[in-house]
Order: sequence, then structure tokens, then C-alpha cells
Amino acid sequence: MSEFETQRAAPRVWAVGALCHAVADALDARFNPVAVRGEISGFSRAASGHCYFALKDESGQLRCAMFRRAAVLLDFSPRDGDRVEVRGRLAVYEPRGDLQLVVESLRRAGQGALFEQFLQRKARLEAEGLFEPERKRALPAMPRAIGLVTSLGAAALHDVVTALRRRVPHIPVVLAPAAVQGPGAPAELLRSLRSLYALRRPQVDVILLVRGGGSIEDLWAFNDEVLARTIVQSPVPVVSGVGHETDFTIADFCADVRAPTPTAAAELAAAPRELWVAALALLEQRLRRALSRRVDQLNQRVDDAASRLARPSTLVLRQELRLVQHAQRLRHAALSRTERLNHAQQALQAELPLKFARALARRRERLERATLRLQLLDPALVLERGYAWLTGADGKAITRAQHLAPGDPVQARLADGTADMTVVGTDTRLRPTRVT
Repeated sequence: MSEFETQRAAPRVWAVGALCHAVADALDARFNPVAVRGEISGFSRAASGHCYFALKDESGQLRCAMFRRAAVLLDFSPRDGDRVEVRGRLAVYEPRGDLQLVVESLRRAGQGALFEQFLQRKARLEAEGLFEPERKRALPAMPRAIGLVTSLGAAALHDVVTALRRRVPHIPVVLAPAAVQGPGAPAELLRSLRSLYALRRPQVDVILLVRGGGSIEDLWAFNDEVLARTIVQSPVPVVSGVGHETDFTIADFCADVRAPTPTAAAELAAAPRELWVAALALLEQRLRRALSRRVDQLNQRVDDAASRLARPSTLVLRQELRLVQHAQRLRHAALSRTERLNHAQQALQAELPLKFARALARRRERLERATLRLQLLDPALVLERGYAWLTGADGKAITRAQHLAPGDPVQARLADGTADMTVVGTDTRLRPTRVT
């Protein structure tokens, strides 16, 4: 063999990492994407959410890795021994040089037709807008009654009733039983939902549609298209709590709220009673504070009004001042008139004969009598003669004994001051209580 031929037959020397990368490229070009059927072995889920397991059959075994972005889409919890179908891409884990299958989807073997039907129905209803978030309603904070659709023999019934009894024992629960599995289940679920829609007393404000977990066949009744449209037509919010956290049905997408479990559905529909009791206590405290502030404001207004109102004694003093002023005006008018008459008399005496002097004397006498009468009208002179001016609590003058009753307060104005008195009998006798 020549040197040239020897050189052509010698293998290429690869770096380990480069060879692993080349093998991975070759696998990708030759096989990917790939679908494999086998039995799960050594399944584990890391804290990061990634899943690792082996897929095996009678003649071989293949390491698999399912990263978190694909694992969260699982509709069941894989276990060792499950026969499954996976779709993914063959690759080489270069740090160890291991062949592995990066799983992008996983389903139970033999369920391919049902799953494809589920995906097609889901896509059609989603295109019609049945899953739109805009049409979904918020749950009532305090429902008057809670409707419950589930099987009488289901464990979900016990879980939901226990949760509601613990959280809101005061809210009535209306049970509409229905089969949740089997050929007749969709029709019974429809009948139970519609019976709750038509219920008027008690008024159901939210409906729980629940059942426990199971395979895709077990949950197939909740993928019924007529049931999905009936859920959308519900007059009140619907909470779907079907299966476990990894189970998804068409009913979950149509409901206003999807709960991971039946118990979670009950907890979402009813806030605990303790929360509302605390809220009511806070509102009561705020109301008490507001009422106290309002009462203080009104008391202050009353005090301001009282300070602006005059006391009865003040009104009496004002009346007395007015009487004094009128008396002074009368005196001044009488003196002025007398002076004018005197001047006129002197003039007449100087100019008129004696016969007119007598007439003037008579006029002067009448004038003096008039002056005397005016002076007698002075209230002060009346009080000097032993009389008193009586006023009631309202400051008005008392002129009739019949206006008085025993116990009435009376104030008497005398010549040298005032006296507070009380009526002690119907004969109008007065007993002074305080003299000022």
C-alpha cells in the first residue's frame, strides 16, 4: 500500500466535544422530530420543575429529559410503569456523551385519538371566542347561595362541603347531583346546571362544577361541546374544579374561574367568615368615630347659638332703657312747651288789657294740670308709689292673674331694683326667691 493510500485510510482525529456536537447534528438531521412509545421508568421531578426519566421496552432503554416549559402542560401526573407516547428531539448530552430524548409533549399510550379530538374541539371553541378573558366574570364577594354540581358518590362532594362548612357555614349550598363519568354524564351535567340557572329561592350567585382526578377517558364528559356552551350561557359565574392541578378539560376553559382542585374551587367561591367579621368590626369603628365627630360639631354649633342668644334679664334691661328714654323725651317736651307758654304770657301781659289776663291765667292753670298728668305717667313715679312691673320668663309684661300658674317664675321691677319670684298659688300670691 502506498503512503498516499495509507494517509487516506487513516481516521480523522476528533476532539471529544466536537464529535459529540457532530453526532448531535447527525441525529437531528436524520431523526428529528421523533415520536417514541414506551414505559416510564425512574421518573423524577426536580425543584426547578424539570422532569427526568427513562423510556424503555423489551429491547431497549432511552434517557429522557422534559424541561419545565413542557412539563407544566401535562394533563396528568406520570408515574413509573405508565405506557406513554412522547414527541421530542434526539440529542447528545455533551457533558457525559449520553444519548437522550428531549421531550416536548407526553401523553398516555392509546389516548391519541381522544387527545387529538380534544385539541380540535378546543381550537374550534377558542376560535368562536368562548374562552375570551373579557367575557369572564369576577366571583361575588358574598354569595347568597352556592350551587354545586357533582356526583353524590364522589369524594369531591365531601371535600367541597367540608371546605364550605369550615369557611362559610352561614351560606346555603344547593346541590344539583349529576353523573360525572360515563356515556350519560354530559346529559346529567346539562340538566343539573340548567336547574340551577332556573332557581330563584335561594338566589344562587355562583356555581361550582367539580369532580376528582382521572384519566382523559374519566374526564371526557367535561369536554362535551354542548356542556361548554351551556357553561358560557350561565347567568352567574361558574367555577370549574375538575380533576387535579395537571388535568385540563374544555369546561375549565369555558368557566369564569378554573380551580386546580374541588377544594380550591370551594375556597375561591367563599371568603372565610372571619374575614368579613373583621371587616365589619373595622366599619363599626369608623362609624363610631364619624358619629362622635358629628356630635362634637353639633354641640359646638349649639354652644355658638346659645352664646348669641340674649338672656331674659338682658331683654328686660333693654325695655327699661327704652322706657327711661321715652320718659326723658316727655319731660323735655313738657318743659319746652311750658317755657314757650311763659314767654307768650309775659308778652300778652305787657300788651293786652287786664281782661285777657284772666283768660291767660285759666290757660296757665290747664297747662299746669296737663303737666302734672304727664308727670304722673312717668313709670318711675308709679313704682315709687309701691307698684311693681311684673314680667314672665319670656320678658313680656304680665297683666292678668289668669295667665299665671303655680311654679311659674316671675320677675318684679321695683323702684330700687328687681326681685325674682315664684307663683305659689292660684290666688297669685308671690314669694320672692332672690332680690337684686
